[in-house]
Amino acid sequence: MAPRASWTGYLKLSLVSCPVRLYPATSSTERVRFNQLHKKTHNRINMKPVDPELGLVERADLVRGYEYEDKKYIIIDDEDLDAVRIETNHTMAIEAFVDAGSIDVIWQDSPYYLAPDGAMAEETFIVLREAMRDSGKAAIARLVLSSRERVVCISPRDRGMFVSVLRNPSEVRATTAYFDSIPDDKPDAEMLALAEKLIEQKATEFDPAAYEDRYEKALMAMIKEKLKGHKPIIAAAPERGNVVNLMDALKASLGQSKPPAKSRSKAADKPAAEAPAKPAPRAKRAPAKAGA
Repeated sequence: MAPRASWTGYLKLSLVSCPVRLYPATSSTERVRFNQLHKKTHNRINMKPVDPELGLVERADLVRGYEYEDKKYIIIDDEDLDAVRIETNHTMAIEAFVDAGSIDVIWQDSPYYLAPDGAMAEETFIVLREAMRDSGKAAIARLVLSSRERVVCISPRDRGMFVSVLRNPSEVRATTAYFDSIPDDKPDAEMLALAEKLIEQKATEFDPAAYEDRYEKALMAMIKEKLKGHKPIIAAAPERGNVVNLMDALKASLGQSKPPAKSRSKAADKPAAEAPAKPAPRAKRAPAKAGA
């Protein structure tokens, strides 16, 4: 079954335009979901609209209301929304180009894929895609999604394009309230070097497949056990509140970190008898630091 587009219209740059289709780039259909049931009957509960004065009401009797003052509303109907027509209702108009990767991740919201709508649109689409790829630029455009005009970022991706809806400035909180109380101190040079070494040991290429949703997996395992009539296995949570010396923790972490596969094979082949060869120098250094 062909994917269903969530928006169709025209990608426009100056006098150049081509019909395009916008598709959601992510899906949450595989997530474990729960329904609300009555605890005795196990019947699924239906969420129905209730008016404080009239009680249960029909959905056909519901209208849109904008609260302009406390408990005071102005009614907005379909005709009012249809009257608000702007170019971006059916056009993704490119307004500017910025360096690819220059938009901070905090501004990026919902991801979409953009593809040409029909064979006649392919040539124009490909020209725009490759022009952005060669110039290292991303496009900033506007379009209407879910009755709201949104600013989006468009960039080349594989044979198509990637669209990221950008948050409105009013939606992004400033860091001041959260970070101003954090001291602007320089860390201890030795601890910093140990932390950088730990980062180096754990450095790798990002592979999303390597980071499965362990909670989702455990949730499904619990559900399967309950279906069999078994009690679920409860995993113990780690203890909190244990204060450890940061220097000791960094050193211990370096010892526990798994080096890359190529170098690890040699380390793993060393006999255990070689391990006690280095403790003596460590024992001599420790008192010296304590008195420094």
